[in-house]
Amino acid sequence: MSHPTTDRRAFVVLGLALLGVSLSGPLVRLSHAHPIAIASWRLAFSLVVIAVALALTGEWRQWARLSRREVAVGVAAGAMLALHFWSWNTSVTMTTVAASVVLVNTQPVVVALLSGLWLRETPSRRQWIGIGIAMVGALVVAVPDLLAGASAHDHPRALLGDLLALVGALTAAIYFVAGRRLRGTLEIWSYVGLVYGSCFVVLLLLAAVGHVPLAPQPPRELALFAGLALGPMLLGHTGLNWALKRSPAYVVNLTLLGEPVGATIIAAFLPGIREVPGIFTLVGGAIVFAGILLAARR
Repeated sequence: MSHPTTDRRAFVVLGLALLGVSLSGPLVRLSHAHPIAIASWRLAFSLVVIAVALALTGEWRQWARLSRREVAVGVAAGAMLALHFWSWNTSVTMTTVAASVVLVNTQPVVVALLSGLWLRETPSRRQWIGIGIAMVGALVVAVPDLLAGASAHDHPRALLGDLLALVGALTAAIYFVAGRRLRGTLEIWSYVGLVYGSCFVVLLLLAAVGHVPLAPQPPRELALFAGLALGPMLLGHTGLNWALKRSPAYVVNLTLLGEPVGATIIAAFLPGIREVPGIFTLVGGAIVFAGILLAARR
């Protein structure tokens, strides 16, 4: 089995993607809409941009050469992304934020295991150590919230929230591994068009089943949704999907462990939030980035 390394250009793209996804938390925090409505609108705005890109590049023609199995993989990846949005956002409302973040951040281990089983891309010993270090850093970031939430933990509801966070980790892992599989066949716009389109359809179904109102939305919310589309979705997730063609899925996914740190830094300067990061966030963030660099370097 191989131990693939990361294309140097992917480091730059992964850095920009990390900046993009780090905007997600602060922007969602500013929104008053339902989590499924937020996810649906960010996908809708993103798909408008992607449709223009597909028309200009002609990459939509690549869909014709896909086998039924490859189409199924793309649709499944989109469905997993939609279920990830739903399960993780819901878990945050049922358990402590720290517990949800720690559990959903187990996904690099799941991605690494699935990569070995499905893609024959097994992490090396050094990469496993890097993954472990990064996850320890994520746990350090969450320590204050874990301690604060321990006394007021509603056990039955919290247990379901913890399980939903694990569902979020599993669905995100499948989404990334499927992306690594398909990105060898499709260019970036044809790939995200298929996956994001499938994700959007599943989100609409979830909204219908849950009777979630999607429209109308006030101008302030629409502006936040547009920001989520441009930052977390197009710069963030699309950057991560671009890197999947040049880096192992577990390295790309590991980058997301830096999201809580990036989001905290952005939230400290963003008007309307102004939350100053504590020592645990700074120390844990440094550990996370050390783990990412160790796992991703050549």
